[in-house]
Amino acid sequence: MDLTPTAIPEVLIVNPRRFVDPRGFFSETFKGKVFAERGLPTDFVQDNHSLSRPKGTVRGLHFQVPPFAQDKLVRVVRGAILDVAVDLRRGSPTFGRHVSVVLSAEAWNQLFVPIGFAHGFCTLEDDTEVIYKVTQYYAPDHDRGLLWNDPDLGIAWPVEAEQAVLSDKDRLHPRLKDLAAYF
Repeated sequence: MDLTPTAIPEVLIVNPRRFVDPRGFFSETFKGKVFAERGLPTDFVQDNHSLSRPKGTVRGLHFQVPPFAQDKLVRVVRGAILDVAVDLRRGSPTFGRHVSVVLSAEAWNQLFVPIGFAHGFCTLEDDTEVIYKVTQYYAPDHDRGLLWNDPDLGIAWPVEAEQAVLSDKDRLHPRLKDLAAYF
């Protein structure tokens, strides 16, 4: 399993190995020992699984605030997404900057998103399934969001706002300049 820093070093691309034979493949998609050696969390408590039927579905940008803030390990088991992490840590030199990575079932790559980042994705294919591990349980009273297409973020989403498939909740999140200092 390889862990590679992105332009924001705390956000990591995780590449598990796949062992392929005529039957199919085998892969260790998470290995606590590898994460622990890098000082990363190993105490994931919940796995989430989403299916997005239409291409152009946007989910996010989401995060939970302390004391229920979450690290996430995101992977795609069918289809592909543009996965995005936005730095919300006020004292960070990368505050307000983002990382975007294409994750796909074919590439078998993952993204580690640490606490202090908003996370979201846009599906690049119909019927895309995403699974992600989190280090805290879902806490509705601590659930927050950031407007996915805030122009101050400069995210190059692969869908125009008028064509994006969004929840009502995700259409109403605040812009970064209006967001409280949670981290």
